[in-house]
Amino acid sequence: MKIAGYLVMCFLCMNDLSAQQTNTTVGIVERLGQTIPMNEELYDENGNLVSLKSVINKPTILMFVYYKCPGICSPLLTEMTKIVDKMDLELGKDYQIVTVSFDHQEKPDLSRDKKENYLTELKKKVNPDGWRFFTGDSESIHTVTSGAGFYFKKEESTWLHAGALIAISSEGKITRYLYGIKHLPFDVKMAIYEASQGRPGPTIAKVMQFCFSYDTEGKRYAFDIVRVSGVLTLGLVGVFVVVFLVRPWLKKGKKIE
Repeated sequence: MKIAGYLVMCFLCMNDLSAQQTNTTVGIVERLGQTIPMNEELYDENGNLVSLKSVINKPTILMFVYYKCPGICSPLLTEMTKIVDKMDLELGKDYQIVTVSFDHQEKPDLSRDKKENYLTELKKKVNPDGWRFFTGDSESIHTVTSGAGFYFKKEESTWLHAGALIAISSEGKITRYLYGIKHLPFDVKMAIYEASQGRPGPTIAKVMQFCFSYDTEGKRYAFDIVRVSGVLTLGLVGVFVVVFLVRPWLKKGKKIE
């Protein structure tokens, strides 16, 4: 029975748990384009009460977990360390990660331990300030999670919740949801690029944003063949006009002279 119950819980947790109704009790209601409550205050890993506005100042991957989770939270955090190692973006400079516990009973000492554990797992040397771990009281947590469209529910000694990464801009605007535990580093990188729109960025980032778009059905970024084909078609038309129309006309004009 315990195994069966655990499997049911895992199924609920690992499912996207997306929903369109605002009365959702467990899952995610996408709030793309909306801004999370940036003035809300949470406790950082050092026990300091800080506002999200003072922390989020660059493209951010927001993660809602609870640190004592027996299910998907630890694998999700571990997967994040692998993504950080594989991406050619610099944590703390190009982007940051903000992890928030939605269990109001968890305190800063636990978030500090978790931060140390996961930073230790990284093979790449990073700025520790690039990945922050937070806790908070029930009211603050509810305000932040609801603002992000993240809903969870207590069931006996565990929490039912979804697994996802939420990309937000430096102003706190939600730009993308990436569902599940496993994520391609490329997808996370593209989500960070999307979150950085409005800020000066490398040319390659702009090219990638143009060539790849998010597939809402496949839940990943895919090559936008229609957009790229359109540009190539226009380019070929331009070449045709220059080679077969403009150039002969210019030559003809020179001969008349």
